[in-house]
Amino acid sequence: MIERGCFSCENTARFDELPPRERIASDEHWRVAHAAGTGLPGWLVLVPRRHVLTIADLTDAEAAGLGYWQVRLSRALHAVTGCVKTYIVQFAEAEGFGHVHFHVIPRPADLPVDRRGPNVFGFLGQPEGQVVNVDEMDGVASALAQRLARAGDTSQGHHGPSTGQ
Repeated sequence: MIERGCFSCENTARFDELPPRERIASDEHWRVAHAAGTGLPGWLVLVPRRHVLTIADLTDAEAAGLGYWQVRLSRALHAVTGCVKTYIVQFAEAEGFGHVHFHVIPRPADLPVDRRGPNVFGFLGQPEGQVVNVDEMDGVASALAQRLARAGDTSQGHHGPSTGQ
């Protein structure tokens, strides 16, 4: 279900028209995009393809795919960005962004101590000259998409983990 007026839903509805940074990978339940307005290259958002406002409302299939995606995206970020770990966070509290989404954030080795943990959110909402530009986002997105495809983990058409026994 697509909700009119929801940023995430509207992007999902026009998925094939989106730039590389907005369609890094997907399956029938999830879509991966590079976060906009961040000063940290590789900051991803993992978004359900249907309109969901709480984690409790995820279907069992969506929930199974969630863990699958979080691990594979973390591995791809390690390989592409060289980060030492990833942070995974979900709030969906910002005005206009109530659609559930998970931030998958690369934590580089040289990240200042005062920007670690929840303080990493200081990289969001940066002024124009301090954000990752669209060319860099598209470059990171393409590298991640290639890494995921090489690893057999995703790209268009992958349907996540098997839920059968």
